[in-house]
Amino acid sequence: MHRALEQAHLAAEAGEVPVGAVVVSAEGDILAAAHNAPVASCDPSGHAEIRALREAGQQCGNYRLEGCTLYVTLEPCMMCAGAIIHARVKRLVYGAAEPRTGMVESKANLLAQPWFNHQVEVAGGVLGPASRKLLKAFFAARR
Repeated sequence: MHRALEQAHLAAEAGEVPVGAVVVSAEGDILAAAHNAPVASCDPSGHAEIRALREAGQQCGNYRLEGCTLYVTLEPCMMCAGAIIHARVKRLVYGAAEPRTGMVESKANLLAQPWFNHQVEVAGGVLGPASRKLLKAFFAARR
């Protein structure tokens, strides 16, 4: 999760919402690390999670990331939750809850729906205070 926070700091430095993500293999190797970049890439899907999942898929030569853990500093949105399920990520670990758009605990729990053929283990609140602090400082500076 510390690596994901490093990525979030990179996003903030680039003027992007400070969210970072890291994909780790079942063996403990970092497959990918990314930060938010929808503004810089002119890509609405340029969220940290999507970018990290894409890179990890390229590293593995497969879109299915079975056995992998995704660490992200902010609770995933609906788009990212869908990608997590589609990628067959084994475990999601996230920092801060996202009360407005979070789709893992805050607004809904998409990952726990019984109709999906894949279930994701979830651990929330890991380094949550550090993630929240970074987000609050970023938005306070913008106001």
